Amino acid sequence: MGLGKTLQVISLLLAHQKKDSTNLVVAPASVIYNWQNEAQKFAPELKTAVLGGTKKERTQILANASKYDLLITSYQSLNRDLEAYQKLVFNIQILDEAQNIKNHQSITAQSVKVIKAHHKLALTGTPIENKLSELWSIFDYLMPNFLGSYLDFKKKFELPIIKDEDEEAEKQLVEMVTPFILRRLKKDVLNDLPAKEEEIVYVNMGSKQSELYKLQTQKLIAELSCQGDAEFKRAHFKIFAQITKLREICCDPHLLYENYHGNSGKLIATIDLIKANLENEHKILLFSQFTSMLEIIQNKLRKLKVPIFVITRATAKKERQDKIHQFNSLDKPAIFLISLKAGGTGINLTSADVVIHYDPWWNLAAENQASDRAHRMGQKHTVKIYKMVTRNSIEEKIISLQHKKADLAKIILDNDGMAQATMNRESLLKILK
Repeated sequence: MGLGKTLQVISLLLAHQKKDSTNLVVAPASVIYNWQNEAQKFAPELKTAVLGGTKKERTQILANASKYDLLITSYQSLNRDLEAYQKLVFNIQILDEAQNIKNHQSITAQSVKVIKAHHKLALTGTPIENKLSELWSIFDYLMPNFLGSYLDFKKKFELPIIKDEDEEAEKQLVEMVTPFILRRLKKDVLNDLPAKEEEIVYVNMGSKQSELYKLQTQKLIAELSCQGDAEFKRAHFKIFAQITKLREICCDPHLLYENYHGNSGKLIATIDLIKANLENEHKILLFSQFTSMLEIIQNKLRKLKVPIFVITRATAKKERQDKIHQFNSLDKPAIFLISLKAGGTGINLTSADVVIHYDPWWNLAAENQASDRAHRMGQKHTVKIYKMVTRNSIEEKIISLQHKKADLAKIILDNDGMAQATMNRESLLKILK
C-alpha cells in the first residue's frame, strides 16, 4: 500500500490513450471517488466519469461510454449493471484491490471476468490472503486458462504445494507467474527515511444519513437567513454548535440520534480500510475529535480480535504512558484510537506506520501534530496518512479551508476578527449551500 499503484496506472492510461477508446477501473466503493480525484490531479486531460448514483444514471453513462477516456465503478455496481456492459469493449480494464475476486465462485469474480477488454491489470497488496486458489482466481481474470482450470490448478499446484510441500511444483508455479507480476516493497523503494504520504479518502453518505444531513443543513440555512450580521455575531456559539452537528452526522448519525437505524458511509469505508491495513501487518493510529465516535469504532473492531488501545482526555497520565509502552512493544498488528485533542502532543508512537484521521479538523496544524505521533525521529518506515472526508458535505469545505490556512472555528468564535474575516453570514451560507 502507498507505493504508487494508482499513479502508475494513470501514467499507463496517459501513455496508451487512444481516440474513441475507453478504460475501466473497478474498485471498492470506498475508493472510487479517490480514483476520480487522483485522475483529475495527475491527468486532468483524461475525460473521467464515476459510475455512481442510481442504476438509471449509471446505465446512461455506460450508453455513452465512448465519450470518456476512463470510467470508474465499484464491484457492487458492476454486479448490478452487468447487462449494460454486454456490447462494450474496453481498452484496459483495471481491478483495484483485486483480492475482491479471491473467491472464484463469487458473483463478483464471475462478473469482472465477463467484461471484454484488450488488456487487463490487477492491483493488490495481498494477492494471496488465505489460499493459493486466490492467486489462481486473479490469473483467471488476467489470462484465462494460463494456469488451467481450477481443478487442474488444484491438482497440479495447490494440493502438492500446500499439503505435500512439493518444492518442484512451487518452483514451477513461481516461474510461470513471475513474469506477469510487479512487486514493490517499501524497503525496496525508499531511500530516505522516514517519508510521509497523505491521501484523502472520499466517501459517500448512506441514504438515510444523507437525508438527515440535508434536514440539518436546511434548518441551519433557514436560521441564518433570518439573521442580520449583528445577530449572527452574537449567536456564533450557537451557530458553531449547529455546524458541529453537521460534522457528527458525517461521522455517524448515531452520535446525535440513538434511534437511528441507517448506516454511516464513512464508518463502513474506515472499517474496510482498517481491516486492509491490519491484514498487511500494519499498526494503526486513528484520530477523531469525537470520543463517542471512538467508542463506536472500538465496538466495531472488537470482533477482529486485534489489540485495541484508547486514549482520550479522560485517560490518566500513568495509564496513558502504559498504553503507549504496550502498543510500541507489540510486534504484531494493533490499533490505537486517540481523541485529537488528547493525542496531538506528548506521544511517541513510531511503531505505527498508518495514521487515519476520521474527521477533518478546522486547524490543519492540529492534524499535523497528531500525524507526527508516528511520523517523527525513530520511525523506520513510510508513514501513510489517510484523511476520511464525506463528499458533498461541510467536510469538503473544511479541507478546502485547511488548504487556505483558514481557521474557521477561531473566526466564528472571535468577535474581534469577524469584521476582517471572510467567514461572515453570507460566506457561511455559501458553504452550507
